[in-house]
Formats: sequence, C-alpha cells, structure tokens
Amino acid sequence: MPPVILILLAILVLFVIVMLAKTVRIIPQARAGIVERFGKYKETLPAGLNVVAPFIDRVRYIIDLREQVVSFPPQPVITEDNLVVSIDTVIYFQVTDPVAATYEIANYIQAIEQLTMTTLRNIVGGMDLEETLTSRDSINSGLRGVLDEATGKWGIRVNRVELKGIDPPPSIKDSMEKQMRADREKRAVILTAEGQRQAAILTAEGAKQSSILNAEGARESQILRAQADRESSILRAQGEGQAIQTVFQAIHDGRPDQSLLAYQYLQMMPKIAEGDANKVWIVPSEIGRALEGLGSTMNSLQGIPQHVDGPAKRVDMGPSEPTVPGPDTQLSQTNAAVEAAIAEADRAANPGRSADPEPEPPTATDPAVDPGEVPPAQ
Repeated sequence: MPPVILILLAILVLFVIVMLAKTVRIIPQARAGIVERFGKYKETLPAGLNVVAPFIDRVRYIIDLREQVVSFPPQPVITEDNLVVSIDTVIYFQVTDPVAATYEIANYIQAIEQLTMTTLRNIVGGMDLEETLTSRDSINSGLRGVLDEATGKWGIRVNRVELKGIDPPPSIKDSMEKQMRADREKRAVILTAEGQRQAAILTAEGAKQSSILNAEGARESQILRAQADRESSILRAQGEGQAIQTVFQAIHDGRPDQSLLAYQYLQMMPKIAEGDANKVWIVPSEIGRALEGLGSTMNSLQGIPQHVDGPAKRVDMGPSEPTVPGPDTQLSQTNAAVEAAIAEADRAANPGRSADPEPEPPTATDPAVDPGEVPPAQ
C-alpha cells in the first residue's frame, strides 16, 4: 500500500477519535455539567453518559452538588468592650442551583468567606467578651440566618455554621486565668470554712450531749448516794437504839443497888487516870460516897435504893432486827400469784391428797417478862 494512503487512514482515525471525545461526555455522580454553545448557556448535563455537539457545545464547568465544608482562617473581631478576639469559623454549605452558582457569582467560596467575616463582626460587635465566650449558639444561629438569606440567590444553601475557636488576647487570658484561679481558691476557702463550721457544730453538740449525760449521771449518783446515806443513817440509828435498849434492859434486869454503883465507880477510876498529860484530875463526890458505901452500908447515894425486892420488870425493846424499807408491793403480789399457781397445780396433780393441816399459831408471850423468869402469882 502506498505511504500516502496510510497517512490518510491515520488522519481519518485521529479525526474520529477527536470527534468521539468532543461528542461523548461522562459526568460523575453528584456532579452537574454546565454546557455553553458559542459562549451562551445551553443546558445542564446530569450525571452519566451525555452527547453534545462537537466543536459547537462545550462543557465549561462541572459543579459539585455534595455538601461541602470550608474552614476559614481566624479573623480579628472587636467586641463591645473594645477587646480584640480571634474567631475562626467552619461553614457547611451545598450547591442547589448549578446555573446560579456559575453565573450569579464569580467565586462563591470567597464570597461566603467575606460575608461570614463581616456578619461575624456585626454580631460580636454588640456583645462583650464574657457574652461572646458564652454565646456560641446564638452567634452560630445569627450567622446561619444571614448567610442563608444572602447566598440563596447564588444557588447555595448554608446548612450549618460553627465557631472553631474564640481566642482572646494573651493579657485577657492571663486575667481570666487569675480570676478563675481566684474563684476556685474562694470556693475552696468557703468549702473549708463550711467544713470547719460543721465540725465545730458537731463538736459542740457532742460536748453538749456529753455534759448533759455527765450531769445526769452525777445527779443519779448523788441521788443513789443520798439514798444509801439515808438508809445507812436509819440503820445506824436503829442499831444505836437497839444497843441503848439492850443496855437499859440489862441494867433493869440486874436490879442495881449501892454496891453495884460503887463497883462501877471503882472501874472508872483507872480510865480517868490514864495518859501522861493527866497531872491533875478531880474525883467526883459520888465516888467518895460510893467508896464509903462499899466499906460500910451506913451511907447511901441519892436515888439508888439499898435493896431491891420483887421481880424485874422487862422493858419492850421492839424488834431485834433493824427496820428496813418494806418489799416491793408488785413483787409481793407476783410472788403470791406464783405460790397460788404452784398450789393449784399441786392440787390438780394429786386430787385425793388432803390439804396440809394449818400450823398452830405460836403462843404469845409477854414481852415484858423474861423467858427464863417465872412471873409472880397474881
């Protein structure tokens, strides 16, 4: 084959390939192609395989229809109290009209950035620093409303606006850290003071309860001690009374005369003379008379008979045991009830057994007569 024919065939194949490339256009998913004919908008190509007129129609733009995220660098913003803070934002938007996004705005991303910066300055300019730091939601809502309204004619819908960070000046950060540290120290001091107050209150209440219990214990102890002293004094007085009555009874039983009195005086003389410091002692006149009576029976002491006739008259000294407080009435009733129940059970167990004969009452004796002495005949 001549070389000229080969060259023509090669040129023909290249022309067919170029024609196919200009005619068939493949648009990816979630994309839209803007077709222009002689520089004028003709149509929007959907996703997939599309055929256009070669050398007449041209796909100028392929617009991404997915939601896009754009992060803008920090922007200096002046607050109402004349403090400069740096705020960086993140915009979530989506192209809803590819034609408007292509022909209504030259660069919609740059336009959104500038609109966000100016709107942010307007919103933050009406807030102080503290309100700015604590009003992220209100700032986000204000930005979204303004951006969504302004970008609607561009075929763009702003879905969300987020503030990545709000950075106050370093001096303000130091002041805020000092204030926060002071607030924490204040809360710590308040909590410590409240803890000490609670501890002091609990300690005082414990001391109060302890004092009350100690006072009650001391009172009960004094009452019991007073009762014990009272009973001891009563028993001691009863014992002394019994002793006096016993001595008095013994004296009456002995029927004293002048000789017994003289003998008692003689027994008291050594006791009077006891001790090294007794240099002078006085002898009663009755002792002299007792000595005279002991030597002879010519003289007698006044009030003491020479001879005693007749039986001795005993003096009733009362019970020999000291009187103590009576038993508990309730305890006595309980004991009587128990004894009655035991007796009833015994009679029920032995119905044929006769009751025990009642003991004979003891023979009453005259307390004024000595048991070993026979009373005189009437």
